[in-house]
Amino acid sequence: MAGGSGTRFWPASREHLPKQFLKITSDRTMLEETVVRIRQFAQLNQTYVVVGRIHAELTAQILSGSPAKILIEPTGRNTAACIGLAALSVKRLGEDEPIVVLPADHFIADVESFAQTVRSAAETARQGAIITLGVKPDRPETGYGYIHTGDEQGKSLGQPYFKVRRFVEKPDYQTALGYLSSGDYLWNSGIFVFTARTILEEIRVCLPALYDGLMEIEEAIGHANYQTVLDDVYPKLESISIDYGVMEKTAKPIYVFKTDFGWSDVGSWQALYELRSGECDAGGNLLLGDAMVVEAERNLVFSNADRKVALLGVEDLVVVDTPDVVMVARLDRSQDVKRFPELLKKA
Repeated sequence: MAGGSGTRFWPASREHLPKQFLKITSDRTMLEETVVRIRQFAQLNQTYVVVGRIHAELTAQILSGSPAKILIEPTGRNTAACIGLAALSVKRLGEDEPIVVLPADHFIADVESFAQTVRSAAETARQGAIITLGVKPDRPETGYGYIHTGDEQGKSLGQPYFKVRRFVEKPDYQTALGYLSSGDYLWNSGIFVFTARTILEEIRVCLPALYDGLMEIEEAIGHANYQTVLDDVYPKLESISIDYGVMEKTAKPIYVFKTDFGWSDVGSWQALYELRSGECDAGGNLLLGDAMVVEAERNLVFSNADRKVALLGVEDLVVVDTPDVVMVARLDRSQDVKRFPELLKKA
């Protein structure tokens, strides 16, 4: 899923160049990193990247030479429609083969452990189960959704999986602290595994209007009128997340694999600073771009502009320098940078 246009990495991330197309965790874009990870457990010619029309050309450039296929959404309709559209295409490869749903803008440190967990989840999904991957929390994080886990339900390729009692929205600090101490809660990674048959049936039961629209689109796949039908039907589909639309409504049991493979959704500049803290200089400064510091500590500089950034005597800042915007904020307030694009829209 590469169709988002997040604002938490403003001003580097914009509508025309969202986070998944930025080189922020390595010298490759986050989309490229995701595609590289996929090679551990799936063939690229059976990989579908779902993007918005505005990013189709950029995606094609990034995936140039790759056999991965691109599915274009006429407009963003949230993750339920995105997953449903992809399932229609994957269904033609095998209705009962496991599908792994991956956000294109996440970081994973231990790729082999991640791939092994996906293989285990895929084997369980073959039986018609809905699977999600939960991440063991190491702090009372308020920026993530949580999964409340139940008893162990079995093992797949040696890895245990557990019943999902419920999905929980982002909590306040005290609630998150309680989740952490209980040991029964995991971070919701947003990674799911199921078959095309399973997810389309659950969309039919839980979101019948969305399902009817998808069936209209499916009838046109492979025919000359596909684009016309897609452009007409898709924008009218209900805009709802797969979590709200299916996972919280389904009568099917949902299983979760508890994971610990160094996952992060890299949800803010501060999260990026913490993720790449091993690259900081002696003063704790993370300099991503042409930058210099004097008597400055614990700062993050991200620059993709053709000029040098210089910091003197400052602490705990994030400085983002792009060709048309310079943004300076306290590092611990970086979650709030999304307020700037909101202000710009109003203006």
